[in-house]
Amino acid sequence: MRSIGPEEVDRLLSFGHLVEVLREAFRKGAVQPVRHHHTIERAQGTSPTLLLMPAWDDFTKTETGYAGVKIVSVAPDNGQKALPAVMGVYLLLDGTTGTPLALIDGQRLTLWRTAAASALAASYLARDDASRLLVIGAGALAPFLARAHASVRPISEIRVWNRTPAKAEALADALSGEGFEARTTTDLDEALGWADIVSSATISPEPLVRGARLKPGTHVDLVGAFTPALRESDDEAVRRASVFVDVRESAVREAGDIVQAIESGALKPDAIEADLYGLTRAEHRGRASAEEITLFKSVGAAIEDLAAGVAVFEASGHQR
Repeated sequence: MRSIGPEEVDRLLSFGHLVEVLREAFRKGAVQPVRHHHTIERAQGTSPTLLLMPAWDDFTKTETGYAGVKIVSVAPDNGQKALPAVMGVYLLLDGTTGTPLALIDGQRLTLWRTAAASALAASYLARDDASRLLVIGAGALAPFLARAHASVRPISEIRVWNRTPAKAEALADALSGEGFEARTTTDLDEALGWADIVSSATISPEPLVRGARLKPGTHVDLVGAFTPALRESDDEAVRRASVFVDVRESAVREAGDIVQAIESGALKPDAIEADLYGLTRAEHRGRASAEEITLFKSVGAAIEDLAAGVAVFEASGHQR
């Protein structure tokens, strides 16, 4: 069994390729049971959560394929120990024999596949000429989102907003070092009206993306708020936008931006236009006009991990 670390994941993947891998994966489909959530009870501090995300190729459509499971731990108190709150690994298996093929760094794989899923959605939902990108949040995912969106749209300017300005500065400097024209902003409301694409990846419990500030034609990409209690957009953003999600069944159950908007009446479940299955299979045309505001909410899907894991394994030159 091959062990593949974060540096090798970076070397083997590119967003141009991975976006197309995910496009094909959603077109073909896969079996992905509901993710398992298990609380690890602790006498002190916040109890960690263990997540299991399995998926496998649909063997009614193919005789051979892959299977895999991502094992993720979420330990909110890890920051006190200078450790990441989220850690994990991805185990890729031969879909026929169950033979373990590779153990892949789960954190890096998640960063790549999450950003690629946002870019995949933007390829249908952002205007073709979208060039101004606002990144909200400056965590580990933020630079991946910038690179991913730039792989599908002609991004020429990037602004970064973060609650901690120093972190925004560090991200803007890093993106500038990669050749982007990037700078920070402290005026989030003004930046929302400036952007063609707004990409937000935070764990904010209160909305940061205010719908009243969005200009016509904006595409909103919401990647944070992975529980019903968290939310990055307000009701007005949802009301003004055509709403899309990565996987419908998961979004209406887990995504705070969707769950809370439904509870408030700002969004009806049947008003969600499509998910990535519908977009990639041309069951929905995506953006309808240059003036339309589109909103994409992702919570992550095991099919994305499987597709990205296979892409890494096959790019490494190994055979089953």
